[in-house]
Amino acid sequence: MESIQAIKQRFGIIGNDTKLNRSIEKAIQVSPTDISVLVTGESGVGKESIPKIIHQLSHRKHGKYIAVNCGAIPEGTIDSELFGHEKGAFTGATATRSGYFEVADEGTIFLDEVGELPLTTQVRLLRVLENGEFIKVGSSKVQKTNVRIVAATNVNMFEAIKKEKFREDLYYRLSTIEINLPPLRDRKEDIHLLFRKFASDFALKYKMPTIKLTDDAVNLLVKYRWNGNIRQLRNVAEQVSVLEQTRTIDGITIQNYLPSIGSNLPAVVKNSKSESDFSSEREILYKVLFDMKSDLNDLKKLTMELMKKGSDSDVQKDNEHLIEKIYGEDKDEEFEAAVEDLEVLSLGEHTEADENSVSESDDKYHFAEEIEEEETLSLHDKELELIKKSLERHGGKRKLAAAELGISERTLYRKIKQFDL
Repeated sequence: MESIQAIKQRFGIIGNDTKLNRSIEKAIQVSPTDISVLVTGESGVGKESIPKIIHQLSHRKHGKYIAVNCGAIPEGTIDSELFGHEKGAFTGATATRSGYFEVADEGTIFLDEVGELPLTTQVRLLRVLENGEFIKVGSSKVQKTNVRIVAATNVNMFEAIKKEKFREDLYYRLSTIEINLPPLRDRKEDIHLLFRKFASDFALKYKMPTIKLTDDAVNLLVKYRWNGNIRQLRNVAEQVSVLEQTRTIDGITIQNYLPSIGSNLPAVVKNSKSESDFSSEREILYKVLFDMKSDLNDLKKLTMELMKKGSDSDVQKDNEHLIEKIYGEDKDEEFEAAVEDLEVLSLGEHTEADENSVSESDDKYHFAEEIEEEETLSLHDKELELIKKSLERHGGKRKLAAAELGISERTLYRKIKQFDL
């Protein structure tokens, strides 16, 4: 059995992190068997190296090794890609085609991003894992295959199972042995080693001197979060190698190549308590209803104050915040209209002093009342006529009619109800 150091040199793996060494050790131990392996870890940590180690150290090393990116194949064609199809099985199937499981017989298939597989394909894959059988698309003939499956994913499988996006029985079939690769942020001592390796490779590739980092630049790299892991570090090394004229890179220079978002922020931890979109919409609806109830209570309070005190100026002053909340921009116009309505309603509610005053000049009062009643009827008819004409002209659209009449839509709506239009 080859040593961990020999495997690293053979497959170009850089780093001495304990967790990384443990992952490689597990891959070496499991390679002689036919056990299914699931490789987990964030995107960009180098999960594709583990299946290669397992295949090359197994008795299948002379067989086919096929790597399949499950997330890159459209859902409608993935069954055909994996299991093959018969001629005429679907539109465009002009000939019989062998799938990866047939081609890789006696070899190894690496299913990258296995968490992206459709549920129907997961059922087919489960059958292959259980008894090595599969059926081509458009065929009824059962075929056998002797393939070892190594899968990889950056998806939280337990979350996917909980959301019914991944079959639980398939997960346990795939993860007989699970190998987890640590993120780059947990391998701080390896960050500078990897950067030097990438810088050396790009200097050779582009035929230029190798860049070197100052101490403050190294410290900056070590403290950076590296959400894109090794892939992101490699891209930064390539950019700096190509774009910078000076070959000694300090912290200020390297900072320009590191996105500020997420650099020194803590990891985002998803709340285990999952809330559906429906529940969040329901909470919003509850809040709207609560606000409406609060506004209605405020309106009741203001109305009661107006009915008790009539057009007293203190009412408007004492309830300024309520008036602003209820009427908004149309506060002055509509508040005065509301006061006028309440004054009309309170004409018959005279105080004792008012009654004494009326009795002293009874004839004069009745004469004024007749004039006022006559004028009110005349204004009423004119106002009613104008509102009817405006509504007819604009096809019943209150907004346009209100604009023409020079009143707010709320006032017009109140007039329509008042005149029973």
